[in-house]
Amino acid sequence: MIVVLSAVILLSVLVIFTLGKSPFFRVDRVGAAIIGASLTVATGVLSFDEAIKTVDYRTVVLLFSMMIVTAHLNLSGFFQLIANHSLIRLQTKRQLLLAVIVTVGLLSAFFINDVVCLLFTPIVISISQRAGLNPVPYLLGVALASNIGSAATLIGNPQNIYIGSVSPLSFAWYMAVALPLSLFGLILTYTFISRVYQAELEGPLPEAFPVSGAFHPYLIKKGLVVVGFILAGFLTGFNPAVVASLGAAFLLLTRRVKPAKVYAGIDFNLLVIFIGLFVIIGGVEHSGLLVRLINPHFIGSFLTLPVFAILTVLLSNIVSNVPAVMLLKFFIPSNDGYVWWAAMAVFSTLAGNLTLTGSIANLIVVELAKKKDIEISFSTYLKIGFPLTVTMIIIGLVYFKMLFGPRF
Repeated sequence: MIVVLSAVILLSVLVIFTLGKSPFFRVDRVGAAIIGASLTVATGVLSFDEAIKTVDYRTVVLLFSMMIVTAHLNLSGFFQLIANHSLIRLQTKRQLLLAVIVTVGLLSAFFINDVVCLLFTPIVISISQRAGLNPVPYLLGVALASNIGSAATLIGNPQNIYIGSVSPLSFAWYMAVALPLSLFGLILTYTFISRVYQAELEGPLPEAFPVSGAFHPYLIKKGLVVVGFILAGFLTGFNPAVVASLGAAFLLLTRRVKPAKVYAGIDFNLLVIFIGLFVIIGGVEHSGLLVRLINPHFIGSFLTLPVFAILTVLLSNIVSNVPAVMLLKFFIPSNDGYVWWAAMAVFSTLAGNLTLTGSIANLIVVELAKKKDIEISFSTYLKIGFPLTVTMIIIGLVYFKMLFGPRF
């Protein structure tokens, strides 16, 4: 009976995550995570104490702490300052596209990509409208680059933060593996967009006024120093959750910024989704449903890394990245597991560019653009996102084979 209850809960939640909302009720992904977790406990699949133990608090603390750091830098005007410095040095439309892709890509590697899209999409729209440009290619650059750039580190996006918390991967080792692939992906992103929008990207950049907003030099310096210490802590092997929480705590020690403004920049919905999914997946594992459905040990005996990568891409697009990696972690073999964890982090992130609904970052860009009467259709995104993702997956598989040998 417990197995059946767990199956119904999991299936219902995955349907809502796939569609983005319930087909019958006004329940979104956050609501699905809350309801699913509550039912997991209420139906006896897990006891309350067992449910608490399923939550990986390292992931939640790390995600929460990095949100505080990013919110602080946003309030200081750091992101607007970067945009204005870029504008001063740009002369052509292609240079603007390249600047958008490189800036968003690099920032997404060290700050959560969803948040980077939330901050930079209005800036890119403002710049495009002031200069009389078609904003679509630049907004596509924001969405695509945010996903590819975030693959470079274990703090670039929610699923990588989770993988970094539960896997044996070190921050430095993973970054050494993934960064070259991400940088090459940013170059490909620029190439694909510039070819599709070749005519619209020709010519000099019309003069555009800088993005307005308050800048606080002291807060910017303080935030960047803290980010530097956090990254140094990650690279030297200290506990990421502890390092990030100490950095966030230090930034909250201030007489200049009201705490409520910082908290307003935190995506509490994402934190709730994580906690709910931990409980739901924990219930699936505890009930024995997982073994009955996929028998990880049997499948693992013939599963190859390329098949695993493709499975990761497909499942990430069906049920979203975070629940996909929570389920796929059971496929990872004990031997050479670090390679498989790295592959899951890379390919689940690249999967976000396959379709418009492949990642939350894409949807953030599209929804913010829609509020400004800028339409980015599914087909408009697909003609760049799909071939770019397929190309990156092939390159990624070859890259992993070259790095780790023919057995992969």
